[in-house]
Amino acid sequence: MIHSLFIINPSGDVFLEKHWRSVIPRSVCDYYLEAQRASPNDVPPVLAAPHHYLISIQKGGVALVAVCKQEVSPLFVIEFLHRVVDTFQDYFSDCTETIIKENYVVVYELLDEMLDNGFPLATESNILKELIKPPNILRTIANTVTGKSNVSSILPSGQLSNVPWRRSGVKYANNEAYFDVIEEVDAIIDKSGATVSAEIQGYIDCCIKLSGMPDLTLTFVNPRLFDDVSFHPCVRFKRWESERILSFIPPDGNFRLMSYHIGSQSVVAIPIYVRHSLALRSNGDQGRLDLTVGPKQTMGRTLENVALEICMPKCVLNCSLTANQGKYSYDPVSKVLLWDIGRIELPKLPNIRGTISVASGADTSGANPSINVHFTIPQLAVSGLRVSRLDMYGAKYKPFKGVKYVTKAGKFHVRM
Repeated sequence: MIHSLFIINPSGDVFLEKHWRSVIPRSVCDYYLEAQRASPNDVPPVLAAPHHYLISIQKGGVALVAVCKQEVSPLFVIEFLHRVVDTFQDYFSDCTETIIKENYVVVYELLDEMLDNGFPLATESNILKELIKPPNILRTIANTVTGKSNVSSILPSGQLSNVPWRRSGVKYANNEAYFDVIEEVDAIIDKSGATVSAEIQGYIDCCIKLSGMPDLTLTFVNPRLFDDVSFHPCVRFKRWESERILSFIPPDGNFRLMSYHIGSQSVVAIPIYVRHSLALRSNGDQGRLDLTVGPKQTMGRTLENVALEICMPKCVLNCSLTANQGKYSYDPVSKVLLWDIGRIELPKLPNIRGTISVASGADTSGANPSINVHFTIPQLAVSGLRVSRLDMYGAKYKPFKGVKYVTKAGKFHVRM
């Protein structure tokens, strides 16, 4: 399966390597670095070397490159590498070169437990935290003084069970189950305001603090909305296929229950509109900009954390604008205009207008920037997805249950 893992920094230096089956020289990473030099922003995830396959992901400015000697399913290895990154973020709050270097010992202990002879073994956060205690200042000092490691001497109870993602004997004074339905709208809106493309990337994050071994079922009002779904391993897939019900024994704590994709444009409601006017005069040195933002199909919910980001043409030297709401900034070096609006309160619509300084004699014919729109709508799933009920079996207590909906802007572009 996976023979070795190399972690490479942006300069192209291998600052961590781990071998499971046989020691592979780090010179094999030259194939990855050559591909990176050829196209820095578009490195192929799978590279074939004469005697190896290199499968990689990039995260936090570092690249994780897994090396295999035989043909394997690339998605299997890529999923494992994402699990490694998620584990590092869970343990150390981030996955950067500095943080990995500060926690070398724990990183090697985690990689030892996550793979056994090149095959995934323990990848669940619950099990890993029982095996290897997360680092903190007191534990680090105690380990330095006593010479001990973070590795537990007792095998976790869930490791050998048929529910390896959940610890046994979990007890809570307050039993709670919270579900966050988060949807990100990816859209391209053309100059006239028509929708070129629109889709929704959604996920359900959970915080489960329940005693014992609860068996939960989550039912949706309209499960046929989903085009594509991806589940946590705890979900019983056959029941989902036959009944469209999520049945699962949950892990303890925070986890992502499912991700989904909705691609049919008839379902995707565009919750915001931008009226824009940009005139760049090539004969003079002054242009005009006028932007107005307003809510559209928000089902009565308020748009919050609204911000517009415009990468202006290179010929624009500066902006002198007046905003009736929020504040703006323009960076003349990166040519980025950022207008931070905040909450949109009706009936007054946010507007920004003013003059733009244009370099004299500049060619403005092909200068058509696009607006990156950011927003948040609390208590709304823009697809119309609703959780109808949550049932629990296998436990005698009544838990406190809650579902929260949030819609955010993903890659939301408005062409000018």
